[in-house]
Amino acid sequence: MASSSPFAPQYVHGIYIPSALLIVGTAIIKSEWLVYAVALTAILGGWKVYNNLPRKVLKPNEFQNFELKEKTILSHNTAIYRFKLPRPTDILGLPIGQHISLAATIAGQPKEVVRSYTPISSDEEKGYFDLLIKSYPTGNISKHVASLMVGQTMKVKGPKGAMVYTPNMVRHFGMIAGGTGITPMLQIIRAIIRGRPRLGGSDVTQVDLIFANVNPEDILLKEDLDALVKEDDKFRVYYVLNNPPEKWDGGVGFVTADMIKAKLPPPAKDIKILLCGPPPMISAMKKATESLGYEKPRPVSKLEDQVFCF
Repeated sequence: MASSSPFAPQYVHGIYIPSALLIVGTAIIKSEWLVYAVALTAILGGWKVYNNLPRKVLKPNEFQNFELKEKTILSHNTAIYRFKLPRPTDILGLPIGQHISLAATIAGQPKEVVRSYTPISSDEEKGYFDLLIKSYPTGNISKHVASLMVGQTMKVKGPKGAMVYTPNMVRHFGMIAGGTGITPMLQIIRAIIRGRPRLGGSDVTQVDLIFANVNPEDILLKEDLDALVKEDDKFRVYYVLNNPPEKWDGGVGFVTADMIKAKLPPPAKDIKILLCGPPPMISAMKKATESLGYEKPRPVSKLEDQVFCF
């Protein structure tokens, strides 16, 4: 990642040293040209600084091609895909809580297929963005991304979505995620923890997450989540498995209303419940939250909703 410090190597080697050599050399050889040498170094230095400023690259109404830079295999059907931005100082320009669209022409499909994904990286990382994608047998885009070789490109546009996170927008988040539905939750969790008072921010939001999966090996980014729990005493995770191992201290089976009541904040004006996962799970969670007294979720969520579905 390129540093923005005025003493960063790209400035020392790219601006200060060449400028000094040009000015000193001009003073020695032809001192009457010194004023022009200073002006030239100021112009070139300004251009160099401007060229190193973070630039948002996403376009909401236009697909762009981004090159696959790395692929990190997590399991037989899940990987983290790192896509390169045009310049090493570029940022995606994605507000916390929003997502992007991926598009591809798939053989056998009558028109271009488009699906939404939330990066697990943020604008804190420059020059690339990361997508955690699980490839499903019936998933057109997920299978297409899984087939990409390093150096090939993917069509992307954004930002999109009704959720835009701002610090302390609620007192307490309750989150329910299933499988790769963890990605928008993780994006928000990381932003909250980055903004804690101990790190110079003002965010004091409490977060409780119920994360449901089938088998222990299906728990995506568990090491990252557990590290965040150790780091932050206002963030807690409750894992739920259909097929738990022996001596399992988490939940078993499907997420129930009783689990939600025990682990997430009760209904109040200053809390929000976030849902993301497979459609059958989301349907069940909508009914469960409504039965517990939370506001009934809309078919299409809006930012002000108490129960928000990604």
